[in-house]
Amino acid sequence: MKTTKIALFKGKKIRKIIHNNEWWFSVVDVVQALTDQSDDYKARKYWNKLAQRLREEGSEVVTNCHRLKLLAPDGKMRQTDCADTEGIFRIIQSIPSPKAEPFKRWLAKVGYERVQEIENPELATKRTRMLYKLKGYSDDWIEKRMRGIAIREELTDEWKKRGAREQKDYEILTAEISKATFGVTPSQYKKIKSLKRENLRDHMDDLELIFSMLGERATTEIHRVENSRGVPKLKSDAVSGGAIAGGARKKLEKRLGKSIVSKENYLKNPQDLPLRQAGKKSLSDKK
Repeated sequence: MKTTKIALFKGKKIRKIIHNNEWWFSVVDVVQALTDQSDDYKARKYWNKLAQRLREEGSEVVTNCHRLKLLAPDGKMRQTDCADTEGIFRIIQSIPSPKAEPFKRWLAKVGYERVQEIENPELATKRTRMLYKLKGYSDDWIEKRMRGIAIREELTDEWKKRGAREQKDYEILTAEISKATFGVTPSQYKKIKSLKRENLRDHMDDLELIFSMLGERATTEIHRVENSRGVPKLKSDAVSGGAIAGGARKKLEKRLGKSIVSKENYLKNPQDLPLRQAGKKSLSDKK
């Protein structure tokens, strides 16, 4: 499943996504960063006019752009004009801006980092660890988070091989595991934690991460053992895999006398994550 990433150029957010093993960048974000347009709407208007002019000039730049789904400011995945590194370079040449040269150097560096990561995947893992460390997460938490990322990638690879094709398929399957594991969908979980566009798992504690991993790893194993094919069967497996983790969660909650599903998150300071009050009823069981 493809995930929107955010890169920063002089304080401006540039959305990017891996497509065909390359970084593809939001053209509107690049236009906004280079032209200092005050908002996304004005940047889109600028790009529409520029695209029209480029077409009239016979340029293939616009034709080579792809509409890919990126995370929008409202938190929804929306189709957006994107271009690869070469395409962005050509678009930059058509925009009169004093930031053009610094942006080219920034773009070359970002693209080179991706080439390095493709040749040596360990570099991508090291960068991710470093980013979590800089945000203040503990080494123990980072180890669990990284293991969870690996388990998640293994699962989505299985989904892709076994018939999941659309973004919606991945969302549905993920929601089924979450409901069976925690009693809530990811969107409901984010509301419990008062999150908006933030990554849910970056705001989970140790036990939440562990049960997430259990539900997804169990689902992967069921797919393989039963040689599952097609989204309906994958969905059934997702419910079963999540139920295994959900059963374990409920047993632990009963023994501990407190909820595993926590409203706490890491927004303020990961190291100051408050301990949940003992004895409260499971939030998921109230749903």
